[in-house]
Amino acid sequence: MSGYVDAARAWLAQDPDAVTRDELTSLLARVEDGDAEAAADLEDRFSTRLAFGTAGLRGTLGAGSNRMNRVLVSQAAAGFAAYLLERSSGSAPTVVVGYDGRRNSDVFARDSVEIFAGAGLNAILLPRLLPTPVLAFAVRHLGADAGVMVTASHNPPDDNGYKVYLGGDDQGAQIVSPADAEIAAHIQRIADEGNITTLPRSVGYANAPESVVEAYVSATAAVAPAPTGAEGLNWVYTAMHGVGWETVSRVLTEAGYPQPTVVEAQILPDGRFPTVAFPNPEEPGAMDLSFETARSVDAELVIANDPDADRLAVAIPDADAEGGWRRLTGNEIGLLLGWRAARLAAAGASPAGDASHGLAASGGDAGAPASLACSLVSSPGLQAVAEHYGLEFHSTLTGFKWISRAPGIVFGFEEALGYLVNPTTVRDKDGISAAVALLGMASEARAQGRTVADLLQEFRDTFGAFASDQISVRVSDVGEIAGIMAALRAQPPAAVGEIAVSRIDDLLLGVDGLPPGDVLRLWLDDGSRLIVRPSGTEPKLKLYLDVRGSSAKKARRRLDALRAGAEELLVSVR
Repeated sequence: MSGYVDAARAWLAQDPDAVTRDELTSLLARVEDGDAEAAADLEDRFSTRLAFGTAGLRGTLGAGSNRMNRVLVSQAAAGFAAYLLERSSGSAPTVVVGYDGRRNSDVFARDSVEIFAGAGLNAILLPRLLPTPVLAFAVRHLGADAGVMVTASHNPPDDNGYKVYLGGDDQGAQIVSPADAEIAAHIQRIADEGNITTLPRSVGYANAPESVVEAYVSATAAVAPAPTGAEGLNWVYTAMHGVGWETVSRVLTEAGYPQPTVVEAQILPDGRFPTVAFPNPEEPGAMDLSFETARSVDAELVIANDPDADRLAVAIPDADAEGGWRRLTGNEIGLLLGWRAARLAAAGASPAGDASHGLAASGGDAGAPASLACSLVSSPGLQAVAEHYGLEFHSTLTGFKWISRAPGIVFGFEEALGYLVNPTTVRDKDGISAAVALLGMASEARAQGRTVADLLQEFRDTFGAFASDQISVRVSDVGEIAGIMAALRAQPPAAVGEIAVSRIDDLLLGVDGLPPGDVLRLWLDDGSRLIVRPSGTEPKLKLYLDVRGSSAKKARRRLDALRAGAEELLVSVR
């Protein structure tokens, strides 16, 4: 324990934040009084560091090396600056920084630009709290070498994070290996060297002009200008206490869509997230206020963004659903948007409208055939769409850092409500442009007297009924997840339920040219698929179930049987 106490005191000596200093001072006093609970807390805070990886940093706010705070962020900024300077060709790299409405996001962003400027970089701060897609757009629009977004997206209220993008050959996408390890090594060196108070800082950073936001708004409105059928559309929108609404409202006006009825209690940024236990539209109860609002105005459609507006959720009226509303799955939305993109691409049009807005198509796509892409845990229905329209298809590892790098991509998605519909302007998931594209589809259907539910049925009639489900197992000891994966590899199942396993792909060994990953993919004799993988951001094991049937009812029966078999398999290996 003395080592953790020493580490805490060294932390206190450099912490510029009065809140976390008081928090740690109080904890140390309790430890010195013999409080066992406090000692365990101190050990948890200082026994390790938040790991910097391809998702950057993400963790609970608080004092200590295993928490998100100003010391850790300052070390990360200085390490990232050193990395950018090391790989620069001589001129000062440019880095643009954005932040959302979570607690301390603005503080972490200003610490970062001051440290970047102090290190000799051209540092640019976005003009106010804004959605993550605006930052991703700004990296490309400004021709920056890198970008940082301070956000924890849809994580719990007490979390925050640090998301990193690279420009240049990386085209404004999130980092991938080996950049993560190289940045992490620089951050560790900064931490080892000692006190962050010795890091040079400067207020000589630039504030991005409002024209950057205006350019994003114009490019996003061009994704799907309001068609016939949009007039009078009665719909509901929630920002989930995040930063989406201001930008969404401006995009709607420019694109010509009617303004929605908003969920008033959730429309303004509030880092406390007072009306939801977990600000993720996928979580049970998170959209209850949206459905209540929709019932009160007899809405035709509900659209939700997560707190940093990089994800999109959609709900439609359904008499069979509890409360009369059903949230579409991420796969359902992804297949609809992928269908839209494929039809446009096959017709020679851009799936993102005029899209370019002064930006050339990314050099990495030059000459590559148009393609659709999704993460390997997302619905195989997208491949059927691509084949139907003669497009290429790419299955990638999970995460938009991989999806966005698919050659020739015109559309990409992952089942966790992430969609990339305008790759020439944003190389990341973007819940605002996806919302505009979905509104366009809904409006076109409306002009024909049809609904989004009718579009889903048309998709099934055209491509078959694809159905998906997910089993998520949260654990208190992440070692349990490793044990389950090891057990499945040691004794591969011969069947899932009553259906024989025809093939198992172990992605650790490298499959289909994908980078190695801790993923098992089981193919069953009836064409069904079961994928098992640890979550990349939470202490969860996730199982993804996919089936295809000749009708929705038959697909549902097949999916229910697969789920029962998967649950039995879990019990046998836990």
